[in-house]
Amino acid sequence: MDAETLTMIFFIGGIVLMIIETLIPGGVSFFLGVSGLFVGALRWFGILEDPATSIITWLFTSVALILAMRPILMKYWGGESSYKLANEDVEAMDQVVDVVETVNPDDNSGRIRFQGISWQARTLEGEIQAGTKAKIRYRDNVTWIVEPVDEFE
Repeated sequence: MDAETLTMIFFIGGIVLMIIETLIPGGVSFFLGVSGLFVGALRWFGILEDPATSIITWLFTSVALILAMRPILMKYWGGESSYKLANEDVEAMDQVVDVVETVNPDDNSGRIRFQGISWQARTLEGEIQAGTKAKIRYRDNVTWIVEPVDEFE
């Protein structure tokens, strides 16, 4: 492969990588493209002549740009992100659920249906018969602690 062909590959590859950035955003392909243009320019001006040196320069320049510049650009032009602290236990409290298998305070053999899934359940006192409703109070490991629903609620 002659020197001009490799130089054109770096130029064209750099431009293609920068265009790919518009299709797959994230900043990485943009910096790979900028590195390709940089190495292409160095080869054009005769600073880099050896193909192996050109590829190594492209690799190191790419890594340096990604590590140094991507966090800065993502800070100012990054995508939208939101954070929500989710506590499913708090959201589940006071939810009325169906009792699938009789729930008692002695063991975790009772089952309730919560969010479409059958869960282990027990009460603190008394028994709740299958086919009735219960209210979730809290969770103890993977077992929901429930109480009977008042008829007035």
